[in-house]
This record gives sequence, structure tokens and C-alpha cells, in this order.
Amino acid sequence: MLERLENIYRLGVKELFSLRHDPVLIALIVWAFTASIYTAATGMSHDLNNAAIAIVDEDNSQLSARIGDAFLPPYFHKPVQIGFDEIDQTMDTGLYTFVVVIPPRFEADVIAGNQPDLQVNIDATAMMQAGIGATYISSIISEEIVKYINDDVPVESDDTINLQIRYAFNPNVTSSWFTSVMEIINNITMLSIVLTGAALIREREHGTIEHLLVMPLTPIEIMMAKVWANGLVILVSVGLSLALVVEMMLDVPLAGSKMLFLFGTALYLFFSTALGIFLATLARSMPQFGLLFILVALPLMLLSGGETPIESQPALLQNIMQFSPSVHFVSYAQAILYRGAGLDIVWPQFAVVFGIALAFFAFAAMRFRKSISAMH
Repeated sequence: MLERLENIYRLGVKELFSLRHDPVLIALIVWAFTASIYTAATGMSHDLNNAAIAIVDEDNSQLSARIGDAFLPPYFHKPVQIGFDEIDQTMDTGLYTFVVVIPPRFEADVIAGNQPDLQVNIDATAMMQAGIGATYISSIISEEIVKYINDDVPVESDDTINLQIRYAFNPNVTSSWFTSVMEIINNITMLSIVLTGAALIREREHGTIEHLLVMPLTPIEIMMAKVWANGLVILVSVGLSLALVVEMMLDVPLAGSKMLFLFGTALYLFFSTALGIFLATLARSMPQFGLLFILVALPLMLLSGGETPIESQPALLQNIMQFSPSVHFVSYAQAILYRGAGLDIVWPQFAVVFGIALAFFAFAAMRFRKSISAMH
């Protein structure tokens, strides 16, 4: 037993040395856990930011002026006054995302209680910004009308409830808090599959797999060495990325234990690294491996619940994805890092991930054994 563990350890060290001499993979790891995290958090914001807006003011009243002055940075650029005949041209050229049309006698109709129509034209090619912006514009206009009618005195409501909204875990609704952590989770899946798959294919292309086969080594020892070595690289990279990029550079507060998250990551890596080896046994070259990666890994990431909630997926797909460790990994990662969940809360999901990973690891080991037996 000790001899097997020593073999696994020494083979793993060999894997680390091989990785050290692969500048492309080294660069991919560094980029995935540094620049990729930062740009995803700061460059792909889901918040409304500096949206271009124009106003067609056909009323020229005090109320219409107040509405125009209410659109402020950082959500909107300062509104530009345009004519009604300029709407189509400016929106066709993408000059404005939103154009608010205030009709004649708007103020008089509001005071008379006639509920006048107010038109908002939206360029919905920017789908995310269009949906958020429509809500913001509706809220801003409604608030300004209420203030104007009540002379800046809050409206007295006869409603039986007083609705108060409180945002938990992300009070400022800052998208970078969510995006940065989810980018790390997605990169864990991507890099763990790529590293282990590339390690096996590299052995095959360089002819060193034959050298291993003539040694007193078992297939499971070769496979375990690749799993622990590449898994360790991912774990160290994740720990550094959380500390240096997420917490220090992006100033994202992590509510839970990073060590508990890394432990959960190690359980998930048991599955994803085995998946990388399994795909490498099916592929004959790196281009083929890349195609298999697209077919398998991308659906795992897109349907894991990190991009869209599991609840929004079709019921059949939800049931199928319960057998994917990526779903449970995303779930307990969010619970730990966002909501500060402890082991007493996430241990059932830990157990599910470990169980599925163990079963798939055994299956991948069988496939690996058959693939290298065919090389004799």
C-alpha cells in the first residue's frame, strides 16, 4: 500500500514538472484565475450604467422638465432633447438606447387626473440593459409625478401593507460580487478538465505513456497521479484568486469559510479531473479533445445554475441535471461564499457530489485501463 502511494506521489510530481515546462497551459491557468476574473466582473456588468437617453418634450412644462432632470448618472447619461421626427433616425443608428416622449398637455392631464399616456422607445438589441432600464425609467417617472402632485410630500396610502424591500447578501445589487465568484466556479470546471485531458494526450503524443506501461505501475496509479497533481494546481490557483483578485482587487466580501469552499472544490475536482481523463481516452488528439470539451463541458457550466437559475429550466432538464455534480457544486459554493453556510448546511450536497464523483471515477478508471491495455 505504501509503495502504491509512493508511486502515485512520484508520478504526480512528474506531472507538475511536465506542466511547468508547458508555457501555454501555464499562461492559460494564470489568465483564467486573474485577468479572466477581473474582466468578467468589471467588463461585463449586468447593472444599468451610463445608458444613452433622449427626451422628446412636447409639453415644455414644469413637470416634464422635472422628469428630464431626474435621469442622473451613473445609471443614465444626461438626457438630450430631440425632436419627434428624430426618433427613428437616432435609434436606427444606435445613438440612444431609450427615448422618452412626453406628449402635449401632459402636465395638465396629470393634474386633471386623466391618466395620460407617456411613450418610452427602447432599443431592445441590448436586451439586458433594455429590461433593467425600462424598470428604472418607469420608477423614476412615477416617482417624479407623485412628488409633483403632492408638492414633494409623500403620498398617504390606504393600503393595508407597507412593502419594504431588503436585499440580502448583496445590498447594493452589485453584479461584480456575483460575476467574479461565478467566473471562478466556471473556470474550475474548464481548467480541471483541460489540464488532466491535456496531460494524458501529451503523454500519448510524446510517447512517454509507453515508458510508464513497462514500469511496475497500475493504471489506477497513473490516473490518480494526474488527478491529484492537476487538482492541486487548480486548488492553489483558486485560493490565490479568491484572496488576491476577488477580495483584494474587486473588494468583494466573502461571507463564508474559504477553507470549506476549497474542501468542496476538492470533492468536485475528483469528478471533473476524472471527466478530463475520460474525454482524453476518447480523443486521439488535442483538436478532437477540444471538440469533446465543447460538447460536454460547456453544457455542464451553462446548465449548472450559475448562469441561469435551475428553477427556470424545463422540469425534465432539472431532473436530469440533478445527476450532475456541477449543479450541486454551484449550489453549495454560492451557499458558502455568499450566505456564509457552514458544514452543517452543505454536507448533504458534499455527500452527493462525492458519491457521483466516486462512481464516475470508477467508470473513467475502467475506460482508462482499457485504453492503455490496447496500447500493449
